Amino acid sequence: MQRLAVRGVSLVYEVLGKGGPWVTISPGGRRGLASDRALGVLLAESGFRVLVYDRRNTGASEIAFTGDSESHEQAEDLLALLKALGAGPAYVAGCSSGSRLSLLLALHHPEAVKALLLWRVTGGPYAAKRLAYNYYEQFIDAAEKGGIDAVAKTEHFAAMIAANPANRKILDGMGKDGFLAAMHRWLKGFHQGSGHPVAGITRDEMRGIALPTLIVPGNDRIHPREPGQAAHRLMPNSEYREVMAEEVDVDVDFDAWARKNGTLAAYFVDFLRWRERAA
Repeated sequence: MQRLAVRGVSLVYEVLGKGGPWVTISPGGRRGLASDRALGVLLAESGFRVLVYDRRNTGASEIAFTGDSESHEQAEDLLALLKALGAGPAYVAGCSSGSRLSLLLALHHPEAVKALLLWRVTGGPYAAKRLAYNYYEQFIDAAEKGGIDAVAKTEHFAAMIAANPANRKILDGMGKDGFLAAMHRWLKGFHQGSGHPVAGITRDEMRGIALPTLIVPGNDRIHPREPGQAAHRLMPNSEYREVMAEEVDVDVDFDAWARKNGTLAAYFVDFLRWRERAA
């Protein structure tokens, strides 16, 4: 693993493969690069150079709470990381929250993106409520009850501190009031975009993204099939492929999706090779 500071945030990253077109993968939730590294290995073995990384507030990267939208800040971080590595324009792949930041990157910086690969796109009222709690409300509650000490003991931030002890100093430097202000600001930003068919981006913005896009919908409560279908309808240059035939009554079925890495990688490689031939 390597570490690079961009936009004032230290990010951990790894490059898989020794050559070929660049592909970058952004996982979902607050999961780090390890969650989709196996998929990245399959793409690298197929002739691509794959960037996997811990976004701000994930894995061993640093905690940082600037701006009004977490997804927007992560999109700008990815742009800066790609530029620092000389890796753009790149094929940009994202799952769940990673798909949101990928869409925002394509919307605001289309010159940095060759094409999009989006899977388990997020949307719908259940996802809006559940993710607001997962990302922000549980930490607001912890801070209000026990200050920064309580935040540092939550599962997510305890893991980030274990992976990078400097993160505890960052939290201490913010203090309870600074942390709460940041969480409320980002929660507001999340809610402003959560009511769209695809969370975080309006219909008109989706229609304005003309980049080639491959969309693979989800099949669970947080990633129902409908947001992926909506993305395909709205995006003028998109393709649609399904990996999961049946919907499941769970928030996220991580194990089932991990077992489908081979299928997902095959769809991605076919799409990427077709785009390379068309370039």
